[in-house]
Amino acid sequence: MNRRHFLLAGVATSGSFFSFAHADSSIIHINDAINKSGRQRMLSQRLAKCYLQIGQEVDLVRSNKIFSISLGLFERQLNELQAFAPTAGSKTTLAELRTVWARYKNALTSNAPNRLDARAVMVMNEEVLVLAHAVTVQLEELSGSAAAHLVNISGRQRMLSQRMAKFYQAINWGVASSDALINLARARDEFLRAMKELSDSPKNTAAIRQEIVLAQQQWLFFDQALKSSADSNESKLRFASNVATTSERILETMDRITGMYEQLA
Repeated sequence: MNRRHFLLAGVATSGSFFSFAHADSSIIHINDAINKSGRQRMLSQRLAKCYLQIGQEVDLVRSNKIFSISLGLFERQLNELQAFAPTAGSKTTLAELRTVWARYKNALTSNAPNRLDARAVMVMNEEVLVLAHAVTVQLEELSGSAAAHLVNISGRQRMLSQRMAKFYQAINWGVASSDALINLARARDEFLRAMKELSDSPKNTAAIRQEIVLAQQQWLFFDQALKSSADSNESKLRFASNVATTSERILETMDRITGMYEQLA
């Protein structure tokens, strides 16, 4: 796939596919800002995951579609966050994020996904993640509410779902660093600890508890997919497709949960 075909494929398939419709409006309050800033963390990992999937032709149509949607969403939310930024500290961090994002976006889109560029993508997504997380923490500290903390933690679960999938796909393609398995295990442990914290929260409504149960059920399928070990090219592609699919399902549920926490007083 050449660069022109890769870019056109992304444009042609961009549409309503888990497009976070509620993310399209301007930021109206601090919990909304925390949600969107936290979503930027997720998108840093989701874009890398999709890049790796496209390069391996894993779930190619959906991977292209998600990649295109995620690029546009990151740009929109970065604009919204910079317009909202309530402190000098958040303004500075967001300015740094924009600079790093420009380099990351260039690495993602300059050429069709390939193993050489994938190694640069694996470095740059971490830089974007660090800054997006810093902004989210700054906003949570400014709010100081229990609801804001829950928005941050549940929103981080979205990122961890994509982070685990990213490491799996990188290992699958042979472009992962030597500590990828360790980082995947750390993300898994963090996800499970945070899920328990969310499950135990006294602020949970009946609707939130129901969604958390669904997320826990989806985790079982996602975790099983992450533990799959291929012994042939056919099973390698099948298992990678399972990771791609299950990571999106748990992401969608965690995004709904984060939105519910955002609405708490």
